[in-house]
Amino acid sequence: MNAHESITNENIQSLKKLFSDLYEPNLVQAIQQKGHLLRIHAGESLIQIGQYIKYMPLILSGSLKIMREDDDGKELLIYHVDPGETCAMSITCCMGDTKSNVRAEAEEDTTLIAIPIHLLDQWSSEYVSWKHFIMRTYQKRFEDLLKTIDSIAFQKLDDRLLQLLKEKSLKSPEQVITATHQEIANELHSSREVISRLLKKLENEGTVKLGRNKIQWLS
Repeated sequence: MNAHESITNENIQSLKKLFSDLYEPNLVQAIQQKGHLLRIHAGESLIQIGQYIKYMPLILSGSLKIMREDDDGKELLIYHVDPGETCAMSITCCMGDTKSNVRAEAEEDTTLIAIPIHLLDQWSSEYVSWKHFIMRTYQKRFEDLLKTIDSIAFQKLDDRLLQLLKEKSLKSPEQVITATHQEIANELHSSREVISRLLKKLENEGTVKLGRNKIQWLS
């Protein structure tokens, strides 16, 4: 993870495009003055379970995956945080001054603006667009959580795998997914052996092409 950088005018233009609902000029100026630019390499963790969160991320590029872990260290994907979004879990921990109960990891090289936690309440009082942005983030993440619960409770594993591969393939122009079978198994809360068997079945059906730590989406 690179050290914090100053936010440039180019970063602000990206912010305005991706976070168009943060429209107040004084708010945008405050973000540039008080925030920091942070770059995270793929596979690096931004937030660890049990860690106090010091800032809220505004994603400019890349993607974070928010994970839960059980007592055996198995992971479950809760949702992704993509450009133009932030993490509701980090907001909750920031505003409650509690330790994180999730892990945030960069799925690909990611650039974000880090907002110090002490500003969240202050900005909610000062800027209407910031307050509404926080509320919409909670609503969207609640819907994401419901989708995750529904998929685990009602969808078959092979359908969940297909959906995950399709979503990941859309993030690459070549529709290539860079991930190990174990990483996919962790996201779906399954075992590597089961996922490998299902992936081989999909390859035989012509849906994907398997490589070393790579999966080509063909469908």
